[in-house]
Amino acid sequence: MVATENSIYVSDKAKKKVQQLMEEAGVSGDTSYFLRVGVVGGGCSGLSYKLDFDNEIKPMDQVFEDNGVKVVTDLKSFLYLVNTELDFSDGLNGKGFYFNNPNASRSCGCGESFAV
Repeated sequence: MVATENSIYVSDKAKKKVQQLMEEAGVSGDTSYFLRVGVVGGGCSGLSYKLDFDNEIKPMDQVFEDNGVKVVTDLKSFLYLVNTELDFSDGLNGKGFYFNNPNASRSCGCGESFAV
C-alpha cells in the first residue's frame, strides 16, 4: 500500500524516530504493529493529536503506508487528518512529533492541538 492523494504522510525524520521508538518498545521486528494516529477532543484549541503503537485493525480503520511506515487511523479522525504530514523535530524550539495539517484553521502555541 503506497500513499497517494488523500492520505497521511510521514517525513524522513518522523520515520527515523518511529523506527527508533518501535525498537525501544520491542516491536520493531513484528510486522503486525503499526503507528495509530488519532484526533481526540481537548487541548487549548479544541482538538488534540494522539499517537500510539497498535496491532489491531478495527473495521472502520483507514490504513496507509508512506515512507515505509504503516499508519492507521479511525474514519472520524481521518476526516481531520486527510493530507496531513507527520514530522519530527529535535531542535531547540521543541522536540517531538508534530503535524503539518492543511485542514487546521488554527493551532496552539505548543502545536499539540488545533481547530478546524
